Amino acid sequence: MGCLCSMIREIAGPSRFRLRLTRLASVALLASLPCLNAQTRTAKPDAQSFPAATVERGKTLFAQNCAFCHGRDAGGGETGPNLMDSDLVAADMRGEKIAPVVLNGRLENGMPPFKLAPPQIADLVAFLHEQKKKVDAHPGGRRGVAVSDLQTGDAEAGKQYFNGAGTCSTCHSPTGDLAGVARRHRGLELEKRMLYPRDAVATVTVTLPSGETISGKLAYQDEFSIGLTDEAGWYHSWPANQVKYTLHAPAEAHAELLGKYTDDDVHNLMAYLQTLR
Repeated sequence: MGCLCSMIREIAGPSRFRLRLTRLASVALLASLPCLNAQTRTAKPDAQSFPAATVERGKTLFAQNCAFCHGRDAGGGETGPNLMDSDLVAADMRGEKIAPVVLNGRLENGMPPFKLAPPQIADLVAFLHEQKKKVDAHPGGRRGVAVSDLQTGDAEAGKQYFNGAGTCSTCHSPTGDLAGVARRHRGLELEKRMLYPRDAVATVTVTLPSGETISGKLAYQDEFSIGLTDEAGWYHSWPANQVKYTLHAPAEAHAELLGKYTDDDVHNLMAYLQTLR
């Protein structure tokens, strides 16, 4: 799942500069919102109202820039999450949470930054809030899986399964690679990664007839050949019947469990993983 690396001294200055730019953009955004009167400043997000023209402009911008990933109604798409179920959107008051994400993107999740002017971001904010009000007013109309649907298990039983029968602890640690996993992935996305992690890197160690060993990322495998990419980026391959090799494929271990899980195992394990914040 990755870990945070300490920032080197040389980029500290530019980082502070980018932070100042984000703050300036947020200030400009707040100034551009038409609904920022005294009443709105103290209102809850669901009490905000926006001019119809602002919402319509935001709808158009969203369709042009965001709908491909998040769906035209912001309810989720092929690659983007459901924004109507987003904690960030729910907690946003005047764009102060949404604006930095739009401006800076979330590259670790595949979301690029968007160079939009403050009035355009204000329009997007208006559309998202109005869309969320509609969705919240008709809760039975949701088409996806809510986070609450996946919180029905017993977290303590899930912890016991993690450390026992599930053998999860042989590869994973709640204070290591899984630390904060419930903040990085929510609901169905977390469950999909638990059941069958995508982009899991497989490694292989090949022992040559001479006794020399070469290790690296598995690059190719079939019944005839085995190939790897070493640490220097070089590709090597051999006839599979002429070498010995040891393969470590984390995703395969998850796949093997698919036929062993009970429904309770899945629900309990999910409940436990969602405590790792």
